[in-house]
Amino acid sequence: MNMRQIFTLTILFLFLLSCEPDSIGQNESDYVIADETGLENAGATDVGDLRLSLIKMPPGFKIEVWARVTGARSMARAQDGTLFVGTRAAGKVYALSDKDGDGKPDQVITIAQGLNTPNGVAYKNGDLYVAEIDRILKFPNILSQLGPSAPYEVLFDGYPSDTHHGWKYIAFGPDDLLYVPVGAPCNICLPPDPIYASITRFDVNDPKGPEIVQKGIRNTVGFDWHPKTGNLWFTDNGRDWMGDNKPACELNHATQENQHFGYPFCHQGNLPDPEFGGQRSCSEFVPPAQNLGPHVAPLGMKFYSGHSFPTAYFNQPIIAEHGSWNRSTPIGYRVTWVPFNAQGSSLGYKVLAKGFLDENTMTPWGRPVDILVLPDGSILVSDDYGNAIYRIWYQP
Repeated sequence: MNMRQIFTLTILFLFLLSCEPDSIGQNESDYVIADETGLENAGATDVGDLRLSLIKMPPGFKIEVWARVTGARSMARAQDGTLFVGTRAAGKVYALSDKDGDGKPDQVITIAQGLNTPNGVAYKNGDLYVAEIDRILKFPNILSQLGPSAPYEVLFDGYPSDTHHGWKYIAFGPDDLLYVPVGAPCNICLPPDPIYASITRFDVNDPKGPEIVQKGIRNTVGFDWHPKTGNLWFTDNGRDWMGDNKPACELNHATQENQHFGYPFCHQGNLPDPEFGGQRSCSEFVPPAQNLGPHVAPLGMKFYSGHSFPTAYFNQPIIAEHGSWNRSTPIGYRVTWVPFNAQGSSLGYKVLAKGFLDENTMTPWGRPVDILVLPDGSILVSDDYGNAIYRIWYQP
């Protein structure tokens, strides 16, 4: 073979390589893209470094800054309207109270500090529960002692201490038990103990130890129960380093206890893991109720239980997408929702609010974390990057 032939074959090989579909999924068609049809500028005004003028939503939806809270993550609301807010790096838990009754908090109180990533907060029967990485804390009768360094007791301290996916979202289920996830201690691995990559629960009145109720979940930082069926639904963050467009993050639906959702063997319901996929078939696991964008980092989700949004939103999940951290083109940084029909089949994947990512510079100014529905039907969205909590409402 002469040099001319070698050169020609080399060029042909490089051409074919460039045209071949990328094995790690760089094609746009490889994943579901959230529907942005009909979005328009919400007409909000910037507040300091919060660029609300960039926010786009469906017609009639409005957004405002409800409170400024450093590192705001998970939220829980007491019956008198006091809002409790957890954080990660700040190590603090806040209480926001509305003393003058104008619908917005006028006081932000640090009720705990120096904690180990107190991301999760839950409120029940007058007590506040806070999840550190390896402990669950109880602040008894919290409303009567709102102040710096409120007293607490350690309810349980036996969760793993791994910081990788160690931060926790917590919530009480319809069974009055506290649900606590335990993320995988890695990007992708066979966890060393069954408690990893799971959702657990336990009785706060008799905390003997957690019971595993769902498995095969890489890292969920948000879940809720359907208002009618009582079934558990949760977001799950897909693994990294399989390319920009794979795998999809997930919205999952548990129809019974002790189901397996695929990690680490299968992602997005149909994608075997390069390392562990040969050990199990994707058909063995519960597929997602809806695949979300790749690396959008879905965190908090809530079923819309209010009555002021259009009827299409009633009892449908609203999701806070924190945004990608290592994708070559950033994605996420928005609030989305997924409508389902009466049979439980998804009718799409739609954007409710976008603009926390400046699409001119492709840099974020905000990162949504959690969702909370207020009694008036509006929703709160926390943002640990913009250090704020926003209120979204509908005004036809």
